[in-house]
Amino acid sequence: MELCPACDAERPAASALIRWHRDPDRDPKALLASEKSANAVRHAPYLLNMSSYRRDLVSRATRNEFRSLATGMTVRVVAEAWQNHNFAPVPEDELRYDDTSVRRITFETYAAAVDWSDYSQVNRALLVFEDFIRFCKQSGWEGNWLEEVTVKLERDGLLLDERGRITWNRRPVVARHLEDLTDPSGILAELERVGTTITEDPAAAIGSAKQLIEATAKTVLRERGIAVDEHAKVPALVKQAQKALHLDASSVTPGPDGTDAVKKILGGVASIAVGVAELRNRGYGTGHGQASAPSNLGVRHAHLAANAALTWCQLMLDTLADPAAPWRKQQHPTASAAAGSP
Repeated sequence: MELCPACDAERPAASALIRWHRDPDRDPKALLASEKSANAVRHAPYLLNMSSYRRDLVSRATRNEFRSLATGMTVRVVAEAWQNHNFAPVPEDELRYDDTSVRRITFETYAAAVDWSDYSQVNRALLVFEDFIRFCKQSGWEGNWLEEVTVKLERDGLLLDERGRITWNRRPVVARHLEDLTDPSGILAELERVGTTITEDPAAAIGSAKQLIEATAKTVLRERGIAVDEHAKVPALVKQAQKALHLDASSVTPGPDGTDAVKKILGGVASIAVGVAELRNRGYGTGHGQASAPSNLGVRHAHLAANAALTWCQLMLDTLADPAAPWRKQQHPTASAAAGSP
């Protein structure tokens, strides 16, 4: 692999990569040993790939477009753009990519370390892309590269403004703690539907928001080993799922979970979950054929339903994953409590 002589100056992360590639007797472990990083934990999403469950928020096509831009940059510029936003490269022996361009390889070593289904990581990666665009503009690049980048971003629901800032046109609907579930595919399917319809088809988004609540409730019950009634209505599912996690008003729990204030909040959250189902059942969401299409239904109603559903679902997932949640304490009583009174 040949490099531009101008790139051979002090290179932070890329230098080890270049030396490794130039060594005919290279040891796959040498690169990893030479680049001990405090950010090694960021490799975890790459190693523990959840792609079978979670969709990429930025498509492969868009990432490839930015990787192509790296061809016209120095290795140092490419590496520092990622490093400036706290990204570290994956170990070379774990990189599933081959190319004749060391600049594109450098790009890919960092891009492969990003969990493209994670909203916070993707937002940082978009800052890297902004730096790429800024570099190209300042360098006076000609051609249709900017148009190609803009089109790819728009297909992912992203907008590029005149200043080179990238923002979400339709913010992805995401949830935490899905990786802790035995099978989060039902929840992910509904999240996907909500995210893709929320601005284009409010009725479909409302229908999917209701189904997201159903999917989450059934998942919670399954994770707790409780039989699921497939014919149960949303109000019954919501009540049963909250009771399974001791989030109902009748649960006696110590600490803030047992206060009247928290119980009022929990009651309100349950009400909004049921409200989403009622909104859909009154003909404003898909799922039942209507003689007449609903009138005056707008995107704001879709956002209302989606945010309400996500609030309830995230509460359930957070509580299910919390090692200190009340349901865990009552599931594993202390020895003295288990013994009981004589």
